[in-house]
Amino acid sequence: MAEINKKTLRLTTLAVLGALAIVLSALENLIPPLPMMPPGAKLGLSNIVTMFAAGTFGLIPSLAIALLKALFAGATRGVTALLMSLAGGLLSTLVMGLLFRLKRHAVSLLAVGILGAVAHNLAQLCVAVALTNSAVLSYLPFLLLYALVTGSVTGSALRILLPALKNVTRLGL
Repeated sequence: MAEINKKTLRLTTLAVLGALAIVLSALENLIPPLPMMPPGAKLGLSNIVTMFAAGTFGLIPSLAIALLKALFAGATRGVTALLMSLAGGLLSTLVMGLLFRLKRHAVSLLAVGILGAVAHNLAQLCVAVALTNSAVLSYLPFLLLYALVTGSVTGSALRILLPALKNVTRLGL
């Protein structure tokens, strides 16, 4: 009986995290672009949820959350948003999940956030090249700089939120 409750808690927590990722993504779409943001760039607030899921629940559940976010992007903003979100979300989640598996070389949440943001931007840039042309590669330096900023924000935010999240989920990162 205790095993059922543990599985139910895990599934329920993942469902809530998926919903939270979608809400953060929707709220982020309401924020007007800042002057220093590259075109189409977002803050990546929902990546805090994906990063937490990758560190707490593992790669497969966090990939499911990234897929859910991509489906939401596609349903609300169209096919291009679906492709961009799918590529960026899956690659960044894969990178973050793999970084959390490096137990011998503990990687800070700041580094995980930055490397996840870099992976996200690189994957989206590849999709943009496929959909348009290689001229969009000129955005690469700006996207890498932006990934440094946004990855630092998401990694730091998770570090700050982690004690509360651990308490709520009763699981550890």
